[in-house]
Amino acid sequence: MTENTTPKAIIIGSGPAGYTAAIYLGRANIPHILFEGDQPGGQLTITTEVENFPAFPEGVEGPELMMKMKAQAERFGTQFHSETVISVDFSGDVHKVNTSKAAYEAPVVIIATGSTARWLGLDNEANFMGKGLSACATCDGFFFREQEIAVVGGGDTALEEATYLTNFASKVTLIHRRDEFRGSKIMQQRAIDHPKIDIAWNSVIDSYVGDDLGNLKGLMLKDTQSGELRELPVTGCFIAIGHTPNTQFLDGVLKSDENGYLITQPNVTAMEIAGVYACGDVQDHVYRQAITSAGTGCMAAIEAERYIGEKGL
Repeated sequence: MTENTTPKAIIIGSGPAGYTAAIYLGRANIPHILFEGDQPGGQLTITTEVENFPAFPEGVEGPELMMKMKAQAERFGTQFHSETVISVDFSGDVHKVNTSKAAYEAPVVIIATGSTARWLGLDNEANFMGKGLSACATCDGFFFREQEIAVVGGGDTALEEATYLTNFASKVTLIHRRDEFRGSKIMQQRAIDHPKIDIAWNSVIDSYVGDDLGNLKGLMLKDTQSGELRELPVTGCFIAIGHTPNTQFLDGVLKSDENGYLITQPNVTAMEIAGVYACGDVQDHVYRQAITSAGTGCMAAIEAERYIGEKGL
């Protein structure tokens, strides 16, 4: 696709979903542009080793995986824009997308903006991301075999992740700021009864403790009632207080659930507005994996290709 070609599709987002959609649109000879946003490559660019993406038997670094996906999309003609979309207008047959630099139009828009993990916001938190601190048990649990680790949270996500992590860790401490969980009763009971799970009630993390190499070696916990501090030795900590889908720029024009995740039509990636599709973590609050994001990116591109063909665009 050349710079002066009018796009038939706009992809908003550059993680596995966005890049995969771009690859499929490119192979279908559909002129398209992709907005990379504030974090080109998405959350995997701040992930260390990825061991569960097919075709990499020895694992692959997150940034390398994203670079390979981008290069593959570039090979098939994707036009990349280092811009962030700030608003959209889906009221007409031709959809409008606005960035801080310019306005763009296309009959098809694929939204692949992902979601952002909620962190605690502690001063030294960023230093330990990928060095013992994670927000994805499915992604990183394998690296903590026979180690003592912690999970922060009190909802179903935290309870499920704590239980899942017992498959790897020798001990899991579930840290919750209150004296009872918010999660479902059955998940609460499973966690409470599990021999590998300890529960730190009425506790919050005051700070992270690192070793000489900068890796996590412990958590300084603060009692929410007495204010007393104590150190919990762990080599891993999973923050499980939820994710925020990156949909602020949509300003509510598309249907979403109570947590902001986009709701696609049953069994497809199409939204309620013709020519608009959503893929990846922005519409998936269950799996949140690179491979499932790539899969829905493929789906969105194929659906978009069929839509363009049916409309004779």
